[in-house]
Amino acid sequence: MSQTRHKYFTIGELLHSSTAIQKKINNYSINVEQEENLDALIVNILDPAREKLGKAIIVSSGWRSTLLNEDEDIRGVKNSQHPKGEAVDLQTKDPADLPRLFDILKEMDVDQLLYERNSKGKQWIHVSYKRNGKNRHQINNNYKAQ
Repeated sequence: MSQTRHKYFTIGELLHSSTAIQKKINNYSINVEQEENLDALIVNILDPAREKLGKAIIVSSGWRSTLLNEDEDIRGVKNSQHPKGEAVDLQTKDPADLPRLFDILKEMDVDQLLYERNSKGKQWIHVSYKRNGKNRHQINNNYKAQ
């Protein structure tokens, strides 16, 4: 794995998945491009956002193998950026910090930024960043997740 120094996040942290462990899905086999994408996501989005927020940010879902992304409990979309290493889902220890984190991320060069909510009342932020190509700045502060 990359030897790039990150201030707050590690690539290993973005590979970890309790769902994958529970279901015995290997979620640690990434290729060089996926690793470089995760590295760029940390350097350009996650570390700066953590610095500005001044509090811990929890990665609830980072890189997903195709098998994990298609799992019935994950239900990731077919064109998800998670398997490319371009996206993460984030939470904060104190839910009151989530809107502030969204506002911080909104000012960055993001590809996609979604404040997601599901029918069970759970909330999180999905953020993606493209290392290659133009980031689209698609922002939605009220995205209804499945």
